[in-house]
Amino acid sequence: MDLSHVAVLLIGLILGLLLGAVLTWAMARGRYAAPLAAAGAERDALAQRVTELRHHGEDEEAVMAALAPLTSALARVERQVGVLERDRVEQFGQLGERLGEVARTTRRLHEETSTLAGSLNSSTTRGVWGETQLRRILEHAGLLNRCDFDEQVAATTRHDQAVRPDVVVRLPGGKTLVIDAKAPLTAFLTAQGDVEDDERRRLLAAHAASLRGHVDALAKKEYWSGFATTPQMVVCFVPSDATLAAAIDADPELYDHAMRRRIVLASPATLLTLLRTVAFTWQQESLTENARELLELGRDLYARLGTLGGHVSKMGASLRRSVETYNGMVGALESRVLVTARRMHDLGLTHDEPPTLPVVDIAPRPLTSAELLDHVDDGPQRRDDVTIDAERSTGTRRRTNSA
Repeated sequence: MDLSHVAVLLIGLILGLLLGAVLTWAMARGRYAAPLAAAGAERDALAQRVTELRHHGEDEEAVMAALAPLTSALARVERQVGVLERDRVEQFGQLGERLGEVARTTRRLHEETSTLAGSLNSSTTRGVWGETQLRRILEHAGLLNRCDFDEQVAATTRHDQAVRPDVVVRLPGGKTLVIDAKAPLTAFLTAQGDVEDDERRRLLAAHAASLRGHVDALAKKEYWSGFATTPQMVVCFVPSDATLAAAIDADPELYDHAMRRRIVLASPATLLTLLRTVAFTWQQESLTENARELLELGRDLYARLGTLGGHVSKMGASLRRSVETYNGMVGALESRVLVTARRMHDLGLTHDEPPTLPVVDIAPRPLTSAELLDHVDDGPQRRDDVTIDAERSTGTRRRTNSA
């Protein structure tokens, strides 16, 4: 076999080997391509997850750093909430105790109210209670019993009917005000019990009708005709504001009806205001009387000052005449007597020099006040005499000095 055939065989073998390798590689590649692709995809996904987790960790650190103050604040709030919860429990316990006390007090008040309502069902007890309430309001207004008001005053009306009002209040100027303290309360007290709403409305309407009937009965008595100085009206005192308010609420025309019958419905608040006005009027009357008395005293004092001024003026004139007489006597001594005495001293008959008599040159001060001069009988003439006396005194002093 020659060399060319060997070379061809070698080349063919090499080409076969190369073709087998290519075919093997192609077959291996086709077999492992899908797992490799899946592994690559998983690798890429894991790499991306690692990156995300790295960024997420960084974000969590930033968030934790930002939330650190909020965490401490939440801790403080939690502690404060704990304290508040503890205080709330304590306060709820105290509130429960207070509510228990209120319940007991309400129950006791209800019992006492029921007892009082039962007592007021008696007309005698109700009358005593109304009179007691009226007396307390009178005293609270500043009025005194048997001084500013009288109780149970007997009188006779124009129909010769004997009446005895509960209270007669004295007013300035000799006037009086009649007050009656009786009022029906039976229906009102019954309505305050445990009754249905319809029954309560019916009872309150009956209460208003009872009060209207009492007003009519009181108007027929005509208390004002038994007292000559009282206004033609009577004050009907209702011992409770709620009682009068319930009656007027059930019968809005009740108040006007009473006024037309010359009856004034007055609750404790209204009557207290009226009586305070009366007390204030008495105070003003007392002040007026004191001012009138002071005026009379002032006039009397003014007249007495005038009389005193007349006496002082007469005394001044007497003093002035005494001064003139004294100065005249001094002038006579100087000009008639002491001249001879000085001559004797000059001749050596005496050792002591004759004394020098002084002249009084101070005149009494004349009155100038109009209050003192108005009541002097000889006012103008007296003032002229004062001027003449002053001139005479001045002339006398001049003559004495010249002598």
